[in-house]
Amino acid sequence: MLNGERVYISVKVSAGDVLEVRMEQEESDDILPEPIPFTILYEDEHLLIVNKDSGVIVHPTHGHYTGTLANGVVHYWKSKGERFRFRPIHRLDQETSGVLAIAKNPYVHQHVSEQMIAGTVDKKYIAFVHGSPAQEEGAIDGPIDRDPGEPHRRIVTPDGYAARTLYTTVARWAAGSASAVNLKLESGRTHQIRVHMTSIGCPLIGDRMYKTLPVHEIDEQALHACELSFDHPILQKRMTFHAPLPADMAALEARLDIEASPREAL
Repeated sequence: MLNGERVYISVKVSAGDVLEVRMEQEESDDILPEPIPFTILYEDEHLLIVNKDSGVIVHPTHGHYTGTLANGVVHYWKSKGERFRFRPIHRLDQETSGVLAIAKNPYVHQHVSEQMIAGTVDKKYIAFVHGSPAQEEGAIDGPIDRDPGEPHRRIVTPDGYAARTLYTTVARWAAGSASAVNLKLESGRTHQIRVHMTSIGCPLIGDRMYKTLPVHEIDEQALHACELSFDHPILQKRMTFHAPLPADMAALEARLDIEASPREAL
């Protein structure tokens, strides 16, 4: 539409003209709508930002066609009479809770994805780990690849893909028996935080794939994506989204204060 009227694409536009292009929305026809609960942190006509629960898979995969976040989001959109394709902009492991961004159109997905490639998207996590890092803060530079003996696991190996994690220890219990650590990813490898923290002798509490210890039990790994920041492609402003600590991790923190006192704030 040019200035409110349908015109041929051969018509030339001039300064001050209003050009409107309408594209039919794609739907995720291959995803079964299901009333899977999830928490909305922010929504506009371009983006949906949710707080994913731990234990929930983001997208249907072989053997997991239902019960995923995608099933719940598609159901939510259909209940509102909206038609969008499910386009998560980044990933969260099944066992990781926290902020997840979903684009409602290809343009927004591409724009934020390009920010991720450029390194301008900030992703921050909090984790409770066994032990305490030797240095209160630092960077873990460890290439990551599949474990040849267990394809579902990842390991730090010289021949792996470059990966960098920044960490800051924010609390420590009982002379280092457990710690709370803030983390920031500068790359996005599968299981990156889990592998890197294990590599420095501080596996995540509750992470049964990577050497958890039989103390301070928790149903899921104690890792939460607490903050996500990027430039909104349409609003042209920096936006930051926060997800509060989930109940199981809050309960773990309270239990550590009792079972592993004293707590040392750093």
